[in-house]
Amino acid sequence: MKIAAAQIACVPGDFDANVQKTRDFAALAKKSGAELVVFPEMVDTGYSMPVIQKHARVWSDGAVRELQKIAKEISIAIVAGISDRDGASIFNAQVFLNGQGDVLAKYRKTHLVTAAPLDERVCLSPGNEFVSSKIDKFNVGLSICYDLRFPEMARTLVIERGANVIVNSSAWPVLRAEHLRILALARAVENQSYFVIANRVGTDDRVTFCGSSVIVDPSGTILAAASPDRDELIQADISERVIADVRNRVPVFAHRRGDLYKTN
Repeated sequence: MKIAAAQIACVPGDFDANVQKTRDFAALAKKSGAELVVFPEMVDTGYSMPVIQKHARVWSDGAVRELQKIAKEISIAIVAGISDRDGASIFNAQVFLNGQGDVLAKYRKTHLVTAAPLDERVCLSPGNEFVSSKIDKFNVGLSICYDLRFPEMARTLVIERGANVIVNSSAWPVLRAEHLRILALARAVENQSYFVIANRVGTDDRVTFCGSSVIVDPSGTILAAASPDRDELIQADISERVIADVRNRVPVFAHRRGDLYKTN
């Protein structure tokens, strides 16, 4: 299966413009032969806490509906980071749609970033579970930005949910750009899974994002990488056979010492 990552800038608070850009890049991904395209974090609102607070929409009447139309019309599976207003709470969420526009999974970001210049706690509530869903021969685990820093996230998706592809919708700041690829490589290698990051570019609310979206295979080979500063689509073929070969050569999951690992 060919998978793509759409690295884009967003217009804070401009829902229509942001939806149109996701449509354009979904069409571009389809034209390139991709069956699944991953988009960055909060593509409907842009990544600014005051803007999210004002413009976040409820799940049933926000970006999900528009993304369903795009997925169905273009016939491509989509993962995208979006806002999710639920009563008095707002969640930093991800939706996973198949090529018929059906919702396969919904994920709410479990780890809220508090490192300067960002503090999501002023606006957002954390989710409380990890999520994956199958498409074709792959089990895709969902994650958002700061989740990348927690190896427990990826390991739980792989061990407990059977994920072999992990996707990450991100708005990673240029301030810590060097960490993005290092952590993506580590998560791929230690979990012998594909790791796909679709990161933002541009600047929202004085925070500049570092781009550098990447697709990494289960051995740690970088299959595709984007620039640090422009809208771009990257794509690569992913293979169930590659996953099996890597896991058979070094059977780390069979060698885990679960009796020694603490869970908290």
